Amino acid sequence: MPSVVSDKCKKCYSCVEVCPVDAFRESDDSEMLVISPEVCIDCGVCIAECPEGAIHADGEADDKWVKFNEEKAAVWGEAKK
Repeated sequence: MPSVVSDKCKKCYSCVEVCPVDAFRESDDSEMLVISPEVCIDCGVCIAECPEGAIHADGEADDKWVKFNEEKAAVWGEAKK
């Protein structure tokens, strides 16, 4: 199960820096991060790194954020480290 970013994200990018597979995607205006379920290997490193508690395993996340991450990851570009 991949990880999921919620709206609690403050865009500190600590999660992006520790992701071993570059699974994070970023909106064009850099206002939001999401995780690509196609790339995420569910290692949990980002969950532990997030100071805001904004990242959860998809089984523990609200369904709207699971869907949001999946949809946006398909069209947004890779987050900059």
